[in-house]
Parts: sequence; C-alpha cells; structure tokens
Amino acid sequence: MKPYLLSVAAGLLVGVVYSLLNVRSPAPPVIALVGLLGILVGEQLPPLAKQLLRKEAAAVSWLGEQVKPHVFGHLPQGAKPSANPSAKETT
Repeated sequence: MKPYLLSVAAGLLVGVVYSLLNVRSPAPPVIALVGLLGILVGEQLPPLAKQLLRKEAAAVSWLGEQVKPHVFGHLPQGAKPSANPSAKETT
C-alpha cells in the first residue's frame, strides 16, 4: 500500500509544480483512463461467460486468482510475522 500512497503523493506534487508553472500536464484526460478501466474489466467478461455457459458456478476464487491480479497488478503484501519472534530478519 505504501508504494501506491507514495505514487499519489508524487503525482500531487508534480501537479502542483505544473500548476505553478502554468504548464499543461502530459497525463491523459480522465475519459481516457475510464476507457482503460473499461478495457481491463471487459477482458474479464469472456472467461466469465464461458464459465457460465458450461453451467459451472462462478467461483469466488476466480475473482481473486484471475481478475484481481490482472486488473490491479500484484498488490504489495504486508510483512508476515516470523514463526520465531526472537529470530532477526535479514534484508
């Protein structure tokens, strides 16, 4: 989650600098970003339709295993606590 927050913060900072310099941002307009979201979601519909036509129940795991990684990328995972609390973690 931290990389996403840093990304938003950096984007906001750059936006402020662009505004102060009276420069237009090279970023795509919001309508283009909404279109990209539609593409990502649309890519998930044919596999779901195929599964429904085979009369198989749509598994909830399908959302977690196929849709979530494809649409959102691999989201960062929190550090898992070690089994041995006295062991020091090396990086």
